[in-house]
Amino acid sequence: MSNTIAIVGRPNVGKSTLFNRLVGQRKAIMDNESGVTRDRHYGHGDWIGKNFTVIDTGGYVHGSDDIFEGEIRKQVKLAIDEADVVLFMVDADAGVHGLDEEFAQVLRPYLGKKPILLVANKADTNARAHASGEFYSLGMGDGEIFAISSANGHGTGELLDEAVSYFPEAGEEEPDSGIPKIAVVGRPNVGKSSFVNLLLGTDRSIVTDIAGTTRDAISTRYNVFGNDFILVDTAGLRRKAKVSEDIEFYANMRSLRALEECDVCVVLIDATRGIESQDVNIIGLADKNRKGVVILVNKWDLVENKETNTTKEFEEKIYSKLAPIAYPPIVFISVLTKQRVHKAIETAVQVFENKRRKIPTSQLNDVMLKEIERYPPPALKGKLVRIKYVTQLPTHNPVFAFFCNLPQYVQDSYARYLENRMREHFDFKGVPIGIVFRKK
Repeated sequence: MSNTIAIVGRPNVGKSTLFNRLVGQRKAIMDNESGVTRDRHYGHGDWIGKNFTVIDTGGYVHGSDDIFEGEIRKQVKLAIDEADVVLFMVDADAGVHGLDEEFAQVLRPYLGKKPILLVANKADTNARAHASGEFYSLGMGDGEIFAISSANGHGTGELLDEAVSYFPEAGEEEPDSGIPKIAVVGRPNVGKSSFVNLLLGTDRSIVTDIAGTTRDAISTRYNVFGNDFILVDTAGLRRKAKVSEDIEFYANMRSLRALEECDVCVVLIDATRGIESQDVNIIGLADKNRKGVVILVNKWDLVENKETNTTKEFEEKIYSKLAPIAYPPIVFISVLTKQRVHKAIETAVQVFENKRRKIPTSQLNDVMLKEIERYPPPALKGKLVRIKYVTQLPTHNPVFAFFCNLPQYVQDSYARYLENRMREHFDFKGVPIGIVFRKK
């Protein structure tokens, strides 16, 4: 990855606010509470003709026993290693803090190896800007302190001028645009981050036994079976009534946005708890947004007394609760034992291929007109519906138009019959199908 800027520093100095300003979107969650950001969070920006990647990181705290802060330290060091330019952010309002001095020691081995720019944030007044000179005592930066306000944008232009001057090339413009997205969604603590980390072969997201560990939607480029994808790890989705904090509310919103923007939703279910109402709500939301869906039953290794028909019975319970949604494939996995994990991603790739499948019109008519002749639309109010022709519409999702004499008299039950026959003859597993009737 070229042209990469990492924003680092102690907690609550405004790193996520600057990240959002540089990428031009409110992608990272911001709050006055420290420790809101935990994982590395990536975005893309541009300045004076140069494109770059920005990494937002959690606040670095040295010597803490807190489980999250230990993992955050690992994520921060990974971001520094990955970056071409490091922005060491401090708080101009608070002045030099003991944690700033500790973090300066972390950065000292990188001096001379990569540019480190010292950024004094919250310099909203001239007095704070002048007082930021005290940060020279940290011995960081290349001789200049950039006094900025990431909240209103003051000074960020000069900071970007300096940062992009270290990039020899223009960089890729939105390198991830147009790449298919697979979002990993589900209730809290079902193993989403562990699943993503296992696929990527790295600790991309922080994993703990505490529900709600992941907060932002974390995107990573992933190549599998010769295809490039964006793999998105999301925060656990909870019902609105159970969302009690602002941070959790925004984490929920980021997860919902990831679901709306993806191509395929991989929905994780906890095998030890079975399918619950919130799982049904998540799958229903994916169906409503016309997304491809794969259901992964995780922690299958913890299910005791498994017999020959256990998986079949489990599948039947899932489909009975999802009715009338019956198209998502179900894969039983264990992230802990790596059981069928690659089968899971292989299924997600197949669902994406099914989602963009185009059936030739001649083949559609050869197959479906025979099915219609075998079971024609039932008469309604004495009116006979005659379907003459079928074609696939040029849409992002599979939608089929059936042309007939009286489209208004076709009943929903007959539309479901046609959808079932379509699924019998053509592979649309995991994909919602649209059936419309038009006047011939």
